[in-house]
Amino acid sequence: MPALFGAWAGRIAEAAGIRRGDQVLDVACGTGVLARELLARVGPDGFVAGLDLDPGMLELAAELAPGIEWRQGSAESLPWPDARFDAVVSQFGLMFFPDRVAALREMHRVVKRGGRISVAVWAALESAPAYAAEVALLQRLAGDRVADALRAPFALGDAAHLRTLLADAGISATITTYVGVARFPDVRSMVEADLRGWLPLMGVALGEEQIEETLREAERALRAFVTPNGEMRFEVAAHVARATKM
Repeated sequence: MPALFGAWAGRIAEAAGIRRGDQVLDVACGTGVLARELLARVGPDGFVAGLDLDPGMLELAAELAPGIEWRQGSAESLPWPDARFDAVVSQFGLMFFPDRVAALREMHRVVKRGGRISVAVWAALESAPAYAAEVALLQRLAGDRVADALRAPFALGDAAHLRTLLADAGISATITTYVGVARFPDVRSMVEADLRGWLPLMGVALGEEQIEETLREAERALRAFVTPNGEMRFEVAAHVARATKM
């Protein structure tokens, strides 16, 4: 998570204008990469809550940051009253919600008048060339279903589509596209995280022999993104939407 998401947490917190004393909600918080950044910014007089569907991620999040209120639940039905928060943020979760417009409406509902909403989604797959190369490798070795599971995080890569979703939820937002840098210790750590972590979350399980074959092939397919010290480093872009509730 930190290898891919850590570099974005500060940028999203800044887009939402998080300041000391704020009451903030992180929707689809995962293991809490962004929520911990929020906690550092709001200080002891502030409050941070994180919501996610996955109990395993929430368990780890609670171990890492017990000072945050962690709740299991759906983004389409947030378990907080109207106008509860000064800001609501969501980092790289919107593309996986079953009803994206309903989730955005819920975020808008729980924000106070004058409060801020900031939502980040990955830009097009082509803007993350290492992942595009990995998708091509999986397509060749394992077929459409496996490759499509890795394409899924880039489903909202068209900024115009994101703007339409926000408008349908009654949110008028500014969308900015940023380019960041992802870093992994090596090729294997990146690809193995996808094969053993991400694909099973998407309902795709590969056999051990196929995993090892893919890892061997990945060393060649992704070598253009390896630095002289063996670290994997590549650009990845994201759209960040920000809005103020009127």
